[in-house]
Amino acid sequence: MKVRKAVVPAAGFGTRFLPVTRSVPKVLLPILDTPSVHYIVQEAALAGIVEIIMVISEGQEAISRYFRRMPKLENALRKRGQTELLQRMEAIPDMATIRYVHQMQPLGLGHAVSTARDIVGDEPFAVFLPDDLIWSEKPTIGSMIEVFERVGASVIAVREVPREQVSSLGVIDPEPAGDRLYRIRRMVEKPKPEDAPSNLGIVGRYVLTPQVFDELARGRPGAIGEIQLTDALDAVARSQGAYAYRFPGMHFDVGVPAGLLKASAHVAMQRKDVAPSVREWLRDLAEGRPSR
Repeated sequence: MKVRKAVVPAAGFGTRFLPVTRSVPKVLLPILDTPSVHYIVQEAALAGIVEIIMVISEGQEAISRYFRRMPKLENALRKRGQTELLQRMEAIPDMATIRYVHQMQPLGLGHAVSTARDIVGDEPFAVFLPDDLIWSEKPTIGSMIEVFERVGASVIAVREVPREQVSSLGVIDPEPAGDRLYRIRRMVEKPKPEDAPSNLGIVGRYVLTPQVFDELARGRPGAIGEIQLTDALDAVARSQGAYAYRFPGMHFDVGVPAGLLKASAHVAMQRKDVAPSVREWLRDLAEGRPSR
């Protein structure tokens, strides 16, 4: 069965970015001039996903406004002759069909995914965490869908991380199964470095069978009352089998301020209109000269 739908949990408070996230949802914070959630929807659309289920919370209505048509803005751009910018704005609502569900309480990532069950139905689906942005020649989720179609089991994105970082991530116990591919023996959430089965950390891209919803429903909240997606995925891996895909490309964790800044710098260096001035500023900064 084709992967046609994706779930994007976007309901978090964004406490690492306070005070701006008092009024602006974290997923709308700009990577230079484009929010992270835009890149997520774009990646999904490029991979052939046609329907996005966005999980939001109260006060995050700005996310839905971002993906709607804006006739006044479009008319203003048209009158000014800003054709290229107009085309970019008109393309945003057309990337995919987006539906919204509300997570009424912050009960964890697993709970957020489970709120989309009725819309996803009994078919495979993708999950994107908008904190994780990946730049590569081919959409990462598209490569994962190809793996899913080949192996017939859930696929989770991973990357190699320094050992000192594994205590803040979900980590897999891998068995090599091909180029960039591993069978998952088990998954461990935030292990101590000395207890981690590998240094392959889970990154926010998943292609999942609908059976994960059953495991989420059976899951018990942890010590802080949250339902963990990793626990459900570990159960699926043990019962059905699951694979990990070590993706190529550049990854940025834009869920922390330093990662957002790095991603913005990366995007800026690809843009002909801003790259020269940013490059000069970075050179001056590195050499301790005052900015010009």
